[in-house]
Amino acid sequence: MIAKHVPMRTVGKSDFAGLVKYLTDEQGKSERVGQIRVSNCEADTMKAVVSEVLATQQQNTRAESDKTFHLLVSFRAGESPDETTINAIEERICAGLGYGEHQRVSVVHHDTDNLHIHIAINKIHPVRNTIHDPYQSYRALGELCSLLEKEYGLETDNHHSGRSLSEGRAADMERHSGIESLVSWIRRECLADMKEAQSWSELNEVMQSNGLHLQKKGNGFVIESDDGVFVKASTVARDLSKPSLENRLGPFPAEGTARPQGKKKRSYNKQPVKFRVNTSELYAMYKADQQQQIKAKAVELDALRGKKSRQIDAIKRSNKLRRAAIKLMGGSPLSKKLLYAQAHRALKTEIQSINKQCQKERQVLNDKYRRRAWADWLKKKAMEGNSVALDALRAREAAQELKGNTLSGAEKFSRSDIGRKDNITKKGTVIYRSSGEGSIRDDGKKLQVSGDVSLPTVQMALQAALNRYGSQITVEGSATFKAKVIQAAVISQLPINFTDPGLERRRLQLNENRKEILNERSTRKDRGRTDRGGIGSAGRGTTKQHEPGTNRVGVPGVRDRGRSRDSAAASGNSSGNNKPNVGRIGHVPPPESQNRLRELSSLGVVHLSRGGEMLLPGNVSRDLEQSGAKPDNRMRRGVSRPGLKSEQLAAADKYISERESKRLKGFDIPKHSRYNGNNGALFYAGTRNVEGQALALLQRDDEILVQPIDQSTANRLKRVRIGEPVSVTPFGSIRKSKGKSR
Repeated sequence: MIAKHVPMRTVGKSDFAGLVKYLTDEQGKSERVGQIRVSNCEADTMKAVVSEVLATQQQNTRAESDKTFHLLVSFRAGESPDETTINAIEERICAGLGYGEHQRVSVVHHDTDNLHIHIAINKIHPVRNTIHDPYQSYRALGELCSLLEKEYGLETDNHHSGRSLSEGRAADMERHSGIESLVSWIRRECLADMKEAQSWSELNEVMQSNGLHLQKKGNGFVIESDDGVFVKASTVARDLSKPSLENRLGPFPAEGTARPQGKKKRSYNKQPVKFRVNTSELYAMYKADQQQQIKAKAVELDALRGKKSRQIDAIKRSNKLRRAAIKLMGGSPLSKKLLYAQAHRALKTEIQSINKQCQKERQVLNDKYRRRAWADWLKKKAMEGNSVALDALRAREAAQELKGNTLSGAEKFSRSDIGRKDNITKKGTVIYRSSGEGSIRDDGKKLQVSGDVSLPTVQMALQAALNRYGSQITVEGSATFKAKVIQAAVISQLPINFTDPGLERRRLQLNENRKEILNERSTRKDRGRTDRGGIGSAGRGTTKQHEPGTNRVGVPGVRDRGRSRDSAAASGNSSGNNKPNVGRIGHVPPPESQNRLRELSSLGVVHLSRGGEMLLPGNVSRDLEQSGAKPDNRMRRGVSRPGLKSEQLAAADKYISERESKRLKGFDIPKHSRYNGNNGALFYAGTRNVEGQALALLQRDDEILVQPIDQSTANRLKRVRIGEPVSVTPFGSIRKSKGKSR
């Protein structure tokens, strides 16, 4: 775990509202923004929180430094602490820096290879209105991280780097942009020759041949390249510091070292960091693309300036005509003066409106032609489907294999996309969206299931692993993840084998149990058909015919337990004990569940042509536990559509809670609630899958109603378009307002 303060170099650019907007912006990615937490604020929404913090900062009028502290906490690749651990770490670190009572907003991001937390802290105390800026915060952060790593069992990082501040900035620049820094180039090309120089003239000759120039600045030396890039000499090597060089070569000459002229052996050019693959062709494409972007932007800016100039000229001409008309009008000088003032204000307002519109269009152009660093350009091309750019990202020296809940194999058969791409990291890890709550990450060697390990996500990852690596799959990760993988393999019936003998034995065992259950169900269905009057029934080949005028209404596909009594009577068995589908030993209902509906001589069942089936209250015997029908629908017969299960309701509540928490924090999300039979026009808004449970979303005005459904209903709803009017029957089935029942 690494904690780092991200300073704002220009105080004028310090903006708590802008920082929070950046942190909470999803940027069209489902895997970017995770948990959002607000501390020490009274406001409920994110907009109100920002206003409260800005009001607190305005209470301090003496501080001239940055009033916002941007803290970044990053975990090692593969680490994914739970929400409780993340909250505890955030509180401990802020309290250790002296910001325990300060207002702050923390946001968890998942869109990179390392899970990280951004914390925007208000340096102004909400009560005392004094500013707090910790001295040498990196020391306290290093000690806190070391302590928290041991306490929460996290991987250990080196919090006492031997690099200087300049070296650290150069390394950060290389990692962010992918371009080699001047420090790294000098160390690689000519540092050894510079150390071997025995006089100032020899050192000057070495530096001239490499396009470098040494000059005195302040109390030390700096090295300048041909393109004007500076670096401290002591940052390159301690042997090149001013005291070290003067002790070895004597006093620095007054005229200094000569600037490089004429032909040079080599010189520093901003080139990509050395990858494990040749990127010269890609870099040439990158440079050409940058030049083309600059030219295209210049053309569109010229067109925008011309458009603005023409609009202002037209307004000025109109204003000139208006003033001329006022001049020719009769009236008192005072009235003309008022008319001239109105014309001037109108002209000024229209010019301001044109300037604002032009500024918006200019910002759109800046975003469209935004200059991209080398690594960002590779990401963009990889997202567009350029496999060479993706290979270049994965060939960076910083790239590491995925850890955690992963699937891999010895062979590789395909590298096609798994699903919809959500993002690509600078290490070449492709993040795919899944139908569940989690996501799938692919680094070219392994597939990782991150986030909520739901069954649909694991099934999707297992299918991708089969296509990618073949039938031999290696599973690594937590025990919960391995159990989900085995479950997904058995349910999906994929032709795979696990390299782990224990996992493979468990898969085979569950597969055999599944076959037994399916065979048993098939046998029970055959018995049910036989007992309802088919071949081999109590009539031995005879089929019971109902006489005209009877009250029985057939229900297709519904098991009629009352019909067994009639069959027994038709066969001469008056005892009535020949009930169908008698369970095996150990499967007989317990005493408290006996003598209920199965003991009735007949059941009055009503069949609705466009709905489900339901018992009539008058058809229920008096000797039951409930003598009459209760309003809570306990007497409904759950045959064609079983009642809602606890896991379905829990999934609906979890989805509603997640959406409501984001809505209260400022996201543009409508209110969500569970469907409770409310009246009003309903429109289909889609389906969601939470923890393996299907949910239907129904829109009513500005509110989204969530209704749990079974998987077959979810499959049928795929034929319903978003925004199409639907209705919900009293039995819970969803149908179009005009058309077939869903």
